[in-house]
Amino acid sequence: MSLKETIQADLHTSMREREQVRSATLRMVLAAIQTAQVAGKTAHELSDEEVLKVLAKEAKKRKESAATYTDAGRQELADRENAELVFIEAYLPAQLTDEELAQIVADAVAETGATSMKQMGQVVKAAQVTVAGRAEGGRVAAAVKAALTN
Repeated sequence: MSLKETIQADLHTSMREREQVRSATLRMVLAAIQTAQVAGKTAHELSDEEVLKVLAKEAKKRKESAATYTDAGRQELADRENAELVFIEAYLPAQLTDEELAQIVADAVAETGATSMKQMGQVVKAAQVTVAGRAEGGRVAAAVKAALTN
C-alpha cells in the first residue's frame, strides 16, 4: 500500500470516528498531494518519496504558522496548527538527532574531500542523499557549516 493510500484509509477511519481536526488535516494533505500530482506539464502519480516531500513541506508550513500565531498572541490558532502538525508528522520518518546528523555530515565531508566553505554545496548535496527527509535542509546546512569551519 502506498503512502497516499495509507493517508486515504486513515482519512476514512477518522471520518467514521468523527475526529474533526484529524479529518480536516488529512484532507488538506491529500489536496496538497493532488496539487503536486497535476503540477508541471504532465500529471503523474507521485512516488512515496515525492509524497514525503509534500508532507515535509506541509509540516514546515504548520511549524511556521504556529510560531507566527504564538508571536501574535493567538494561542488558540497556534494550538490548532500544532495539532495538525502532530497528525502530519505521524507519516514522516523519525527525525535525526544532532549526533546522527553530525556523523552523516562528517561522512559526507570525508567522501567529498571538502576542506573549505567553498565546497559547502557539494557536502550538503552528499549529506542530503543519506538524510533523505529525516532532517530539514536548514539543519543540514548548519551542520555542514559547523563541520567545515572546524
